[in-house]
Amino acid sequence: MRFITMMVLTAGVLLSLFSCATSPTRSLSPGELRLLKIDVPLEANTRRGLPFLVNIHFEADGKPEMKRAGFYFSEEGPYCFKIINVKYGPPRTMDVEIRTNLYGSYSLVGFVQYLRDGKTELTNKVSTLIHIIP
Repeated sequence: MRFITMMVLTAGVLLSLFSCATSPTRSLSPGELRLLKIDVPLEANTRRGLPFLVNIHFEADGKPEMKRAGFYFSEEGPYCFKIINVKYGPPRTMDVEIRTNLYGSYSLVGFVQYLRDGKTELTNKVSTLIHIIP
């Protein structure tokens, strides 16, 4: 019994040491915008052909000007949409209203186009699973 307890504790310690949640992320460079996660708050309302809200959590150095958001539906796309609302804190989030004529289950992958030192940049990509009903 003692051996099993020690193995479980050892496994827990190793998992916490190597998990993404405990690993420090690199610091932001000047003017950088980094996406953290994406979610669809009212996923039950994601109907084919109708607009639905996507919420993107981010971190940024300052308040970069965000141009638009792009999305892939399981590698189909990108489709670009206007960012309708940005909240700078805390938490830092942006809302995008999107629509698609697709239906079924998809990996929704998003990124943002923004201005940094007068140049257009693209953020990293974040993803979530969604189900769109006909």
